[in-house]
Amino acid sequence: MSKTLEIVHPFAAGIDIGSRSFYVDAGEDRIRVFPTFTADCQAVRDYLLSQRITTVAMESTGVYWVTLYAVLEECGIEVYVVNGRDVKNVPGRKSDVKDCQWLRRLHSYGLLRKSFIPETDIRKVRSYLRLRQDHIRAAATQVHLMQKALTQMNLRLAEVINDISGASGMRIITAILTGERDANTLVEYCHESILKRKKDLVIKSLEGHYSEDQLFALRQAYGTWNYYNALIKECDVEIERQLLHMSKDKDDVEMNAKRKPIRYHKPEIDNLHKPLLKLTGGKDPIGIAGITDYSFLQIVSEVGTDMSAWPSEKHFSGWLKLAPMSASSGKMNKRVRMKRQNNAGLIFRNLAQGLLNSKHLALGAFGRRIRARRGSAIAIKAIARKIACYYYRVMTKGNEFVEKGIEAYENHLKEQKRKQLEKMALQFNMQLVPA
Repeated sequence: MSKTLEIVHPFAAGIDIGSRSFYVDAGEDRIRVFPTFTADCQAVRDYLLSQRITTVAMESTGVYWVTLYAVLEECGIEVYVVNGRDVKNVPGRKSDVKDCQWLRRLHSYGLLRKSFIPETDIRKVRSYLRLRQDHIRAAATQVHLMQKALTQMNLRLAEVINDISGASGMRIITAILTGERDANTLVEYCHESILKRKKDLVIKSLEGHYSEDQLFALRQAYGTWNYYNALIKECDVEIERQLLHMSKDKDDVEMNAKRKPIRYHKPEIDNLHKPLLKLTGGKDPIGIAGITDYSFLQIVSEVGTDMSAWPSEKHFSGWLKLAPMSASSGKMNKRVRMKRQNNAGLIFRNLAQGLLNSKHLALGAFGRRIRARRGSAIAIKAIARKIACYYYRVMTKGNEFVEKGIEAYENHLKEQKRKQLEKMALQFNMQLVPA
């Protein structure tokens, strides 16, 4: 006798999300269609409550689902935001009406996986940080435009100093825009360390061929760069305010680990680690190689502070798109078209990229071994997975991570090789003899 599927969610509904309409199947004979305005989102909520719906499934279509999700979440309806890839490969179901019916049927049988969505306060921090990252990228574009304008006037400053957006470079550009043209005067705006090492070279690089059109382009890029930096500072204010709001009722945590310096894009937030440690209950991943308070903030904004959404570190690394794909096993390597990373996984990849050439960390030596065999991309992914696993262990078990360095890692490799040789010798009825 064949076994039929059991109903897991008897009061389930399915919603197909579009830019102009919501198609709602609550189990009635007909499908209800609502526009996407705020009043209509509230009408969807009232309709679902009138039908005694307790859980809803919807696809994560762009950002159109965000407002409806918030409205339904506030009234206590459990919302499953599902990946469209899990339900789209069904022949014959292409219309919006059939999509919402199919979503409801799959959800009622408990066949849909719920996408991870952090809590409301964490989502606010995430929104501020993502906006901040957009401003950082936009500001970097203006730096490139400033460099282009300088180069077209044959001011080769970018070839002499490391970063024209640093203190020395910005002081020189400001002086140029205020009318200064003498190279000997402009060089005095450099930091004393630059003057000691390459003053004559900087003077030579500042002897350019000025033109009005390129000075105009330089002024435009400089003003826009300052504008985006002002926006970044405004984001820092909002992030700090939100963190303080979230941690105001939390107990103070004693800090033991020394904080690492933040080299790039440091948020202007005093004692950034304090609200973060309050939110995590004192669990501090700062000992993990590559993680600073800024990257700690970025990770928390993407995954939250409650790691129970992932039963194990393997689930966590798989969600981050850092685990080997199931289509790849040994010599078998199938081509599968799918999204290979998400925002949280990208944070760990960026951390790993900075560790690949480290001469003192075990993770650097680990990555270089893999790079020699598989290439840089696979090595970065492998390091990122290790960092993610270490982070998961710290946030779930609360153990402090201790970096033991390359020497301990090499000794561990030697011990592994010794055990392998002993096992092979035993198979061939031989014995290892020390040299």
